[in-house]
Amino acid sequence: MKQQALKQKIYEIIFEADTFWGKTFDVTLIIAIASSILVVILETQPGLPQKYTLALTVLEYVFTFFFTAEYALRIYCSPRPRRYILSFFGIIDLLATLPLYLAFFFPGIRYVMVLRSFRLIRVFRVFKLFNFLNEGNLLLHSLRASFNKIFVFFLFVVVLVISIGTVMFIVESGHPESGFTDIFTSIYWATVTLTTVGYGDITPVTVLGRFLSTLVMLMGYTIIAVPTGIVSAAIIDNSRRSRRLCTNCGRHLDQKARYCKYCGHKVEPQPKEDKPESK
Repeated sequence: MKQQALKQKIYEIIFEADTFWGKTFDVTLIIAIASSILVVILETQPGLPQKYTLALTVLEYVFTFFFTAEYALRIYCSPRPRRYILSFFGIIDLLATLPLYLAFFFPGIRYVMVLRSFRLIRVFRVFKLFNFLNEGNLLLHSLRASFNKIFVFFLFVVVLVISIGTVMFIVESGHPESGFTDIFTSIYWATVTLTTVGYGDITPVTVLGRFLSTLVMLMGYTIIAVPTGIVSAAIIDNSRRSRRLCTNCGRHLDQKARYCKYCGHKVEPQPKEDKPESK
């Protein structure tokens, strides 16, 4: 009985954010996560004095021990340990602890600890910012709805880049000072130019080549706006479909809400869309 009570107490502190100690633990955890990420970033700075390097290393071991103990306690007090281990947060919690141990065999892998930044998602639970997650779901649904259109557009851009690169190779390859030595290099130039990145490592030298590059640059500004327009249209469409208003106070409601979270008024269930009759 004592062991079960201890598990329940640890569970309330680690998994619940509504209690005082639960919220305190989560805030402490978020501070530790942010601090550990800062330590990893500072360690990569060149010319750091030896005493600071040693202090950062000690801090890194302290944070790793803390996250390891936290991960073990989550498994210990979880009613379904297997479900937690295989969950999104469970995998992220594991990845937050493994790099330092694996660094004894693979030194470069220690910097994978920046994955701890994903654990900052818990800030939504601690400070009750789940309303922002609804906006994220709207964006996610809009991206899914726009996937086919964006995929077709992406294929069009790939074909366009290959075509432009091939044409530029034909135009520029005959000049002795040209950097368009092969079609792959020309396709690379077309990609950089069409996306308006413009590294400038390869530039056309002929008059015709410069004229074509001007057209590609102007075309790039037009092409970049297309995916944004596709996703924006999907967001507007999804927003209109999911919009619900409270009949009492007129404020926006969640799609599955049964009561208004602002005034407590009971909300009528959302009518289902009529399915088209099959012929």
